[in-house]
Amino acid sequence: MTLGKYLTSKSFFKQLLLAFGIIVVLAFLILQWLSYTTDHGTEITVPDLRKLTEQQVEEKLDELDLGYVLLDTVDYNKDFPKYTVVQQDPLPGAKVKDGRKIYIKVNSADFGMVTIPDMIEKTLRQAEPSLVALGLEIGKKTYKPYLGKDMVLEMYANGKKLKAGDKVKKASKIDLVLGDGKVGFEEETDSIKNTDTETAE
Repeated sequence: MTLGKYLTSKSFFKQLLLAFGIIVVLAFLILQWLSYTTDHGTEITVPDLRKLTEQQVEEKLDELDLGYVLLDTVDYNKDFPKYTVVQQDPLPGAKVKDGRKIYIKVNSADFGMVTIPDMIEKTLRQAEPSLVALGLEIGKKTYKPYLGKDMVLEMYANGKKLKAGDKVKKASKIDLVLGDGKVGFEEETDSIKNTDTETAE
């Protein structure tokens, strides 16, 4: 049989149809395999894990076929119960694939300790931002006679006098005793009065 006759024969068309069918089946199987291995079209919404304990996180994520990794604890946040999730990545509402791990950070049990810097004879303008930057709060301000106005003379926490190097819990309220700036004026006035008296005598 010549090539021309073979290409127009029923046998050739049957074999061509069979080959085409095999290609279609193989393509279908490959697409199915790719869909299975990549979970194409299957997405899971990340739940909100904040304020949940680690055990609650594990139970919740197991139900969704997701995992988690505990990265670290963060500084105590009074808005969250101790040992509960404060931060998570991905964020709640994000779409992820089956088996994805959620990274979490949990709240510490209590505030950490900070070291009191030397603020004595620093101005309030200098001391306040320095203390706030350490996570402390400025409490009551009282004044007493002193030449330097708004100069820090003493610091207290819970009634205890503080000195540089002492440690207090972060978020503690620091009460400040400040100079009122009046001593110099009063002394100068008294000095002028005394001079005038001596001159008159």
